[in-house]
Amino acid sequence: MKELQLPGNIRRIIDRFTGSLKDIYGDELISAVLYGSAASGEFAGRSSNVNLAVVLKETSVRSIKKAAGLVRKYSIINPVFFTEKYIAESLDAFPIEFLDMKENHFLLHGRDVFSDLQVDLKNLRFQCEQELKSKILNIKKIYLKADSRPFLKNLLFKSATSSLHILRNIIRLKGRTPPYIKGDILDAVSRELTVDCSGLKRILDARKNNARLSSEEMDELFTQLINTLENISDKLNRM
Repeated sequence: MKELQLPGNIRRIIDRFTGSLKDIYGDELISAVLYGSAASGEFAGRSSNVNLAVVLKETSVRSIKKAAGLVRKYSIINPVFFTEKYIAESLDAFPIEFLDMKENHFLLHGRDVFSDLQVDLKNLRFQCEQELKSKILNIKKIYLKADSRPFLKNLLFKSATSSLHILRNIIRLKGRTPPYIKGDILDAVSRELTVDCSGLKRILDARKNNARLSSEEMDELFTQLINTLENISDKLNRM
């Protein structure tokens, strides 16, 4: 089993949270599964969430309310409560999310409910197209309403990083297992789709280094971001 690449204080919080879940739910708790950047080795401190899938026998309001105090106490942890039935019946609606959980998770307690998930690639393609086109429209809409350079900078960085989970899954549609590291995702997109991702790489580098960007530089990067996503959207339409 792989080891978690997390700071010691974060791992201790996760262990305490998981232990409390076991105390609260007992046999009702089927699984506690870490997923996302905390499980993949991409955890980046304050800019990353600790995502935790909590699988219970039932998730009524009365049931999940039992964990309300725990969730408020450990606000760094972002738990999502599932039943196995909900997961099985939602694979067609959320293929991206469940494929990401399947490929990048760490079992903290109970039974691994994600390893054997089967997702139809037709549903995956539909979600990729819908999310990518929606993202392009939203970036343009919010860009026009921006009234400050800090707001624009945050929009630029957030839009670029949130696009990566869509791009990872477009790589799957080419019959490839996608990487998880940000730079590797863009390299794979460039190779598999013959798309220039240099603008996206510039944005991620600027975010990593908290670079100061002039209005002209941000406009240039927004142009490159939108052009790249629209180019990828065109390629996706022809798949």
